[in-house]
Amino acid sequence: MTKQEPDRPRRPGAVGWEGAAFEPLMKRDFESLARFRFGIRRHLRFSEETVRGNGLTPQRDHLMPALKGSPDRQWATVREPADRLQSRRHSVAEPVDRAQEQGLVERGAHPGDGRAVRVSLTPEGERMAWKAHRAPFGPGPAGPIVST
Repeated sequence: MTKQEPDRPRRPGAVGWEGAAFEPLMKRDFESLARFRFGIRRHLRFSEETVRGNGLTPQRDHLMPALKGSPDRQWATVREPADRLQSRRHSVAEPVDRAQEQGLVERGAHPGDGRAVRVSLTPEGERMAWKAHRAPFGPGPAGPIVST
C-alpha cells in the first residue's frame, strides 16, 4: 500500500494513512471545525476573565471543578484531575500546593490506598468555585459554544 501525497485530493472511500477507509474533509467540515474551535476559545477566554475577576488563576480554576466533579464523592486524588485536565501528575501537584497555601484545598489520607493522597476543596475553596463558576456556566456573552 502506498501513501498518498498530503496535498493530493482524496477520493470518497479511499484508504487512509493507517489503512482505514475515510471520507475526505470538505470545506463545510473545516467551517464547522473553525466555528467549534472559535466557540471553545471564546468560552475559555470569557471563563478566564471571569475567574481572574474573582481572584483565581485559570490554572487553579481548572483544578477546582476537576476536584469537585469527581463522581460519587467530594474529593479526588491528584491523578484524577491530572487525567481530566490532560496533564501529568506533577503539573497538577503545583497548583494543588498553591491552592493549599491559599486555603482553597486540603490534603488528607486516602481511605483505601495508603500511597495516594485525597484532595478536596475547603469551605473557602467551595465559595470561590461557586463565585467563579456561577456566571460562565452558561453560554457566555456571545452565545452558545456550538451553534446548530
